[in-house]
This record gives sequence, C-alpha cells and structure tokens, in this order.
Amino acid sequence: MIIERYWAMPNKNTFSIKPIYELIERYKTDGLIIDPFANSSKIAHITNDLDTQYDTDYHMDAEKFLQMFTDESVDMVLYDPPYSARQVSECYKKMKLSVNMQTTQSSYWRKQKEQIKRIVKPNGIVISCGWQSGGIGKKYNFLPLHIRLIAHGGNHNDTIVVVERKMI
Repeated sequence: MIIERYWAMPNKNTFSIKPIYELIERYKTDGLIIDPFANSSKIAHITNDLDTQYDTDYHMDAEKFLQMFTDESVDMVLYDPPYSARQVSECYKKMKLSVNMQTTQSSYWRKQKEQIKRIVKPNGIVISCGWQSGGIGKKYNFLPLHIRLIAHGGNHNDTIVVVERKMI
C-alpha cells in the first residue's frame, strides 16, 4: 500500500484539489464511473448531487442513486460524502429535507457502503474522501491500495483520500 502526504489549499470542490485530481487520474478506469456526491465535478460518467444548483444527471439522495445500479455493474465510484453528521444535517436543511436519526447516525454511511459493495465489479475501484482512512473497508470486501493525506494547514481538517479495490 502507498501512503503519501501533500499540502493543498482547502476547496469545497474536493476533486478539483490538484493532488486529489491527480490521484483520481492515476486510477481512473475506462469503464463506468459514477459519483453520488458530484457537486460541480464532471469526472464521472454518471453524476448525482442532492443540491439542484449543480448540473448533475440526478438530484437524489445518494443511497437511492446507488440503488439504481445493478449488481457488479460499476467499475469505479468516486465517493466524497459529507464527512460528519453536522455536514449531513446542514446539507439536508439547506435542501429543506428532514433531518433525523437516519441521516445523522453511522447508518447513513453504512447503507451507502452496502450499496457500493453491491454495485462495484470485482477488481473495481472506489476512491473515498473524508476525515478518516477507513474508506469503504475490509468489512465490505475492499482492499486499500493507496492513501493520500491532504494537509490544508491552519485550523482546517486534513482530507484523507483512500483508493481501494474490490476483492474477488
């Protein structure tokens, strides 16, 4: 496994941060790439963002978006969810959606990871961003290949990018 550390300014458009974009390009596949939290990113073939201000293919809850795909049909998932329950809450409130236990507990991310496990092909890649290095995880049959820590300096939290391959 490769572990690296880079410095970069924070940006709400995570995939536009140069060391993160370069990592995606390094592992990018020719197959189907999806992004359930695309924001303004156009890297994936099929994009989704709950926020209708973004020009994405879909504007759905991420779990429902992931449920659209058939078993083992996706080659790569770019997974940049809200990093904390507070961020989920802020996003849902901004969209005038209900904030409840299902959206602010660990089950929010667990249900998405279960869907990702189901839809990613064997040997498929998931690139996850967050404040922790767990990625999708061994529990869901993913093996870490690469971890890139992006230090933003000052009082900004680091962004941890984990590249994983689905084991056969």
